[in-house]
Amino acid sequence: MSSRLDPSWSVQASYETLEADHCVDVFSRPNGTFGFEEFRRDLEDMGAWTPISYFSSHEYLSPEDAIVAGRRLVTWLDSVLDR
Repeated sequence: MSSRLDPSWSVQASYETLEADHCVDVFSRPNGTFGFEEFRRDLEDMGAWTPISYFSSHEYLSPEDAIVAGRRLVTWLDSVLDR
């Protein structure tokens, strides 16, 4: 998990591109809210997932709400979720 994400947050789902170079994690927080973050993975980072957006600060009431927002904000997510 990225250092940008609080260790008390629990990843509920992870959606990855076919190329395995981008992903979106949907997570829950102890306060009952949900969020998501977008990551990339490059060779120069030795394969580590690196956050590329600051979406994790947004709070949603359900994982479904987080996914709806993710579809709107992450251009490739629709194609992964709709396959």
